Amino acid sequence: MAGNNSGPRKPSGQLDGKKLDDVVAKAHKQRDTRLAGYREQSLKIHPWVCGRCGRSFTRENLHELTVHHKDHNHDNNPSDGSNWENLCVYCHDNEHQRFAYLVRGEGFMPEADKKKPATHNPFAGLRDKLKNR
Repeated sequence: MAGNNSGPRKPSGQLDGKKLDDVVAKAHKQRDTRLAGYREQSLKIHPWVCGRCGRSFTRENLHELTVHHKDHNHDNNPSDGSNWENLCVYCHDNEHQRFAYLVRGEGFMPEADKKKPATHNPFAGLRDKLKNR
């Protein structure tokens, strides 16, 4: 059951004009930094196509195209784009799921833990049983 705290938060008291100006200035600065970031650089360098499934993107759905770091290191951003590939949100999610399995060890079996091939034959002796019918 929702209490009295549900819904949008309302400011308590008067808004300080200086604080509001600071927040807006900070938002503009972050936007400018983001526009100079690796996503925008990758979108300029690489075609707007998912590197896995081949889906094409336009300005209308470009927000669904993400930049994936091939080595999974988000600090490795060479300006030539060699560590980036554009992936749709679905392929990007799949790539990170596969990587998480590998990191947790679910995608790797050491030699000692490898399963041995099956040696049991459920049909052994079937020919003899059918012969006696």
